[in-house]
Parts: sequence; structure tokens; C-alpha cells
Amino acid sequence: MKLGARSLKTGIAIVFALFVAQLLDLPNPVFAGIAAIFAIQPTIYRSYLQVIERIQGNLIGATIGVFFILIFGHQLVIIGLGAVIVILVMLKLGLEKSIGLALVTTVAVMEIQGDDFLLLASLRVLTITIGVLAAFLVNLLFIPPKYEVKLFQSIHQVQDEIIRWIRLTGRQASDFIATKNVIVNSKEQLTNIDQLYLLYKEERYYLKKNQYAKARKLVIYRQMIVASNASLQVLKKLHLYESELAVLPDHFKMMIQERLDAILTYHEQLHLKFVGKLKADQLSTGLHDEYIQRHEVMEIFVKEIVLSKEEDEEFSTYYLLHILSSILNYEEQLEHLDSLVVTYQRRYDSEANTKFDDEIY
Repeated sequence: MKLGARSLKTGIAIVFALFVAQLLDLPNPVFAGIAAIFAIQPTIYRSYLQVIERIQGNLIGATIGVFFILIFGHQLVIIGLGAVIVILVMLKLGLEKSIGLALVTTVAVMEIQGDDFLLLASLRVLTITIGVLAAFLVNLLFIPPKYEVKLFQSIHQVQDEIIRWIRLTGRQASDFIATKNVIVNSKEQLTNIDQLYLLYKEERYYLKKNQYAKARKLVIYRQMIVASNASLQVLKKLHLYESELAVLPDHFKMMIQERLDAILTYHEQLHLKFVGKLKADQLSTGLHDEYIQRHEVMEIFVKEIVLSKEEDEEFSTYYLLHILSSILNYEEQLEHLDSLVVTYQRRYDSEANTKFDDEIY
């Protein structure tokens, strides 16, 4: 079981909120701790947006709670009615994510009894607001997220797994059930990577220079994800048409296997090049000349179709077309990624200094 940064920051935010509330000698400081729980977010930008939204929800909940108590008095049914009204207002204003904290404020205000109702209600609203602000400060200052490193490592790890199983499946050496499980798991990981990409995209920088550098990297990471999805499609096709691939002519199977080996090595080199472990001019855009080119693949494919029809041989061109199209698409995506990486490193070499964990290599 691993303790994440967000879990740790939640604990720190609760302690900090309680400390500030006690330091200011506010009644019921526990509400500051409760508010801090709601305010921790995965990115600083989201945290900033949530502070604005939750303070609005806090004021809405307090206003409705005070209004209902002054009009209808202290009754349990009135508290429930007030909560319903708060939910309706929050939904109408598009503040769905802050409904929970708004309801906490509403109940916290409406359960106050005594002559100093307005004063105590104001202090309680202040206490909850302090909890939200305390969580924002913790999110801003403690363990800032490094989504770029996590994003690349996730892409690299899932790609390494896909490449390994493409090599096995292309040689008809993989177990059918095991390959199916890898495809399902890889698809889930790529979905999680899309979420990481969005979190990294949401990160904000104060200097325009850093903003431009990040925008350039976003283009590369987006293409990395596209290339990984293309490789997963190749694995799916090889797995789906495994039996049809096994009965292909030997020279055709050899051509596909050599093509796959070249492309997979190409993909591995691109990752090495991106992290600075391979010189940018070491590999030109596209596969090396010694590998068979795309137009040659299609020419061989057409000739094989004609030959099989002349000899009346049973040749599954339909399934082979699916496999070849996925492989060619994969190669095109890699060539586009290659051109992006080479251009980035040659023009913006000073920016390409992100430190990635060497353990993944």
C-alpha cells in the first residue's frame, strides 16, 4: 500500500487548518479541518478554481441557512428544507463540485441556537473559509505535483509492455488469454495516461517562457500517446487474427516479423532520444534505408494477391490487409513523433532538461 502525495497533503492541510483556527481562538475549529478535506485538489490550478468555487458555496450555504432560521426558526424539518434549497441553487449556478461543503456550512449555521446567532454564524463561516484557504496554501507550497515526469514514465512503461507482447504475438509465441489480458490492461493504462495528460496540461507557469516550453512539450506527449494507441491497435490485430497469420506463406510472415522488429526498435529509440540518451542526429526521420519501405510493402502485398489468385491458393488477403494497415499507421505515427522530437531538441535544446527516473531504463 503506497501513500500518495495527495493523501499526505490532506493530512497536513487538516492539521494546518485546525492550528490556524485555534490560533485565532475561533469556536469549533473542527469545521476548519472538515473544510480542508474538501479543498485538496490534484493540481494547483484546480485548487485555485476550487477555492473560488467553495468560498462561493460557503457564502451561499450560510446565507440560506441564516435566512431560513430567521424566518422559520430552529426546526429539524427546516434544516432539511434549507439543504434542499442550497442544492437547487448550487446546481443552478453550476457549482456542483462545492455542494458538499455548502451543505456542511448550511447545517453548521442552522444548528446554532442562542441570542448570538448571527455572530456565531459569522464565526463559523469564517472558520470554514479558513479551512479552505489553509488547504490551498498547503497545495501550493507542499509537494508540488510533477505530472510531466509521471506522464512520461507512465507512457514509457505501458509502451514497453506493448512492445514486448507485439514481439511475442508476431512470432505466435504468446498465450491467447495472457495476450488478451495485456490488451485490456494496456487500454486501461492508456485511459489513465489521458487523465495524467490533462492534469499536466492544467499546470500553470508564471513566466511566459515556461508556458511556451510546456506548450511545445504537450504536442510531443500528445503524439506519444497517439503512437502508443497505434501500437496497441497492432497488438489487437495480431491477437485477433493470430490463426490467420499462422497460415500465411513463410516469406510473408517473415516480412511482417522483420517489419515489426524494425518499427518496435524505432519506437524504443525515440523514447531514448527524447530523454537525451540518444543523439538527435543519430536517427533520421523514418526507418533506415535497409528496412523495406511502405510502398514496397504494398507492392509485395498486391503481387501476392495476384499470384494467389492465379494459383488458386487459399490466401486470406482480408485479414492481412487489417494487420498491414495497423502496422503502416503505427509507423506513420512514429515518424511524426520522430520529427517532433528532433525539431524540439534542435531548436529548443536548453528546454530539454527534464530529469526522468533512470530506473525505468
